[in-house]
Amino acid sequence: MCAAVVLAVCLSASVASAQEWSAAQKDVWKSVEAYWALDAAGDLEGFMSYFHADYVGWSYDNPLPGNKATVRKFIDHEYKTGKTMVYDVKPAAIQVMGNFAFAHYYYSRVTKGADGKEESSQGRWTDILTKQGDRWVLIGDHGGRTKKN
Repeated sequence: MCAAVVLAVCLSASVASAQEWSAAQKDVWKSVEAYWALDAAGDLEGFMSYFHADYVGWSYDNPLPGNKATVRKFIDHEYKTGKTMVYDVKPAAIQVMGNFAFAHYYYSRVTKGADGKEESSQGRWTDILTKQGDRWVLIGDHGGRTKKN
């Protein structure tokens, strides 16, 4: 399992390093890294502050898209029953179009459940962001774990 995480990180690193990012793309990625760090720290209010009021997203695990209130319920439950031990995110493509941006990226994460067991997961997300003040916030997303263990 650990070998799979290392392989995924190494492969995604080669994709990310093969591209030069513009200042606008770096700014988008700074927000993506910020909300992943808040999520990993279990900071519900900080993480949710990166979700636009009109957010609608669709994870691979869910049959239908969900709004900000739905995400909040599930994230709150996740924080109460588990913990992110380590994670890594690597950009694959970022497109900025005025006040909107699309960030496609890979992630690897190890979480510990309430039972004390650690679980590794890898996947990909497409985040759709809009500029709000000095940062980019999620107005939509799609993705998640790409395979079950």
